[in-house]
This record gives sequence, C-alpha cells and structure tokens, in this order.
Amino acid sequence: MNNREKGKYFENLAENYLKKNGYKLIKKNFFSRYGEIDIIALDKDNNLVFVEVKGRNSLNFGVGEESITQKKINSLVKTAEIFLKTNPDLEFNEIRFDVISIYKDKINHIKNAFDVRE
Repeated sequence: MNNREKGKYFENLAENYLKKNGYKLIKKNFFSRYGEIDIIALDKDNNLVFVEVKGRNSLNFGVGEESITQKKINSLVKTAEIFLKTNPDLEFNEIRFDVISIYKDKINHIKNAFDVRE
C-alpha cells in the first residue's frame, strides 16, 4: 500500500468512527493553497469540527498526534478560514479542531486538540 492508499484507509476508518458517534460528514479532503483538512463534520451539538487524521502502522516515529507541528496547525487554521469563507450559509454553533490518531485499528479521538483562539 502506498502513502495515498494508507491515508485513504485511515481516513475511511475515521469517517466510519465519526458517523457511528453521531457526526454528520460535511466534506472530505478540503484543499486550499495552504493545505488540506481531512474531514469536516458537524457533531451532535451542531459544532463544526475540522478533523486531522493521523494513522500509523508502527510506532517508529511516535503516535500520530505527535507529528502535528505548529506549521501544520497554522495550515489547518488558514484552510478552515477559507472553508468558512466559501461556505457562508453553513449553520453551526462553535468551531473545533480535533485529531483522530489511529494505530493499527485503535482509534484515539482527541477533541479540541489545539486551541486557536487568541
């Protein structure tokens, strides 16, 4: 399996997990010039959740959430801003950034993984 196929595999696991937990999928793989957001969904409380999916088959490079740098966070925030500007009619309560880290088939859902408020 190449990296793209692995990414799709882990994203599909994350998507199924979110759906089972009452999330409504809005968009997958939203791209901007700053980067990509893997999954955008609404949770049960109608919060807009931007989800970064990190999958691992081994722990040689640590768990997935450890690979999220400040540069990646900045990219996610800028891409989320573009998504919001291009979807002005979307109704939601709050915005949240989550990380779903998958090692083998074990899912670790980190809600509000980083705070972007100033």
